[in-house]
Amino acid sequence: ITAALIGTLALVGLVVVVLFGTSDNSAAPAADTISVLPTPVDARVNYADATGMISGAAADSALVNTIIDITPWDGTSRLNILFMGLDRRPGETGIAFRSDSMMIISLNPQTGSVGVLSIPRDLYVSVPGYSARQRINSALPLGELQRAGYGPTLAMQTIQHNFGMPIHEYIVADYTALIALIDAVEGIEIDVPTPISDYWFPDQYDGYDPLVLSAGVQWMDGSTAQKYGRTRHGDSDFGRARRQQQVIFALRERLLNLDNLPALIASAPALYGSISANVETSLSLDQLLRLGMWLRDLDTNAITMGVIDADYTSDFITDDGAAVLIPRSEWMYGLFTRVFGADFAG
Repeated sequence: ITAALIGTLALVGLVVVVLFGTSDNSAAPAADTISVLPTPVDARVNYADATGMISGAAADSALVNTIIDITPWDGTSRLNILFMGLDRRPGETGIAFRSDSMMIISLNPQTGSVGVLSIPRDLYVSVPGYSARQRINSALPLGELQRAGYGPTLAMQTIQHNFGMPIHEYIVADYTALIALIDAVEGIEIDVPTPISDYWFPDQYDGYDPLVLSAGVQWMDGSTAQKYGRTRHGDSDFGRARRQQQVIFALRERLLNLDNLPALIASAPALYGSISANVETSLSLDQLLRLGMWLRDLDTNAITMGVIDADYTSDFITDDGAAVLIPRSEWMYGLFTRVFGADFAG
């Protein structure tokens, strides 16, 4: 029972690390609901040489009748999961929100390896069913707009369509579960590379909750850790993705420390309530248990991390003045191969 608990929490720790939402450092952050989705942008430019579509889909083709099959995990082979973190405000429910934190996590029990790739929210891609390109973080709410419960499927289809990598399952959550989990293990240790002074960090009520951290090793509670993963102070979404990956390792180390087991058991009812209320997944409890047991003994050296950053994208301004990122196929294929292995498309 103890091993199952530790293993399951290890998996949950990997899952909820994407529950950061977003921080725009803007003067008046707006509620990020489906009612304020950006107006679809017409892609009038020929992206034939700059799409970055590993699957080779034509940029100007109408995808209204495109069917992308999603095959559930068979329980034994490689498992590719799309993790999506929501910026959901207190009192808001459902998943019709932009997924401003996105990761593909590929677990390969046969080779004993895990690949984690962070995806920037401004990546400008084809979304099945829409002739105009969209930011990749819009796929989830666009699917929910079509019909309730379809959002995660459309998001998985979008990843599979644009990168040629099959996606089997999904996990959607907001950052509340992350805070609860980190607090349950009494905090995590993070080595902050440079000082952070983000006085415009938004709270959840259209105000501000400043984040000030010195460089060096810092002990963070759940609230501070999620702010550290959300802030874009002094850099960009790319830097934020790397900070989120820092939290992955720190949280995993705490979860696998047997000394923390009593605290976890004591907080199990509240922790379960928070996770069940703020996490939605296509994985069954049995699958989560088996994966958690496997992740418990995973060697850290077997985990490969990656970020789709400026080395793999080109800046582009749409006709309505929006700044987006065009993925570059000539480099993207190498990134996916490094993180997931040469057989990532299989």
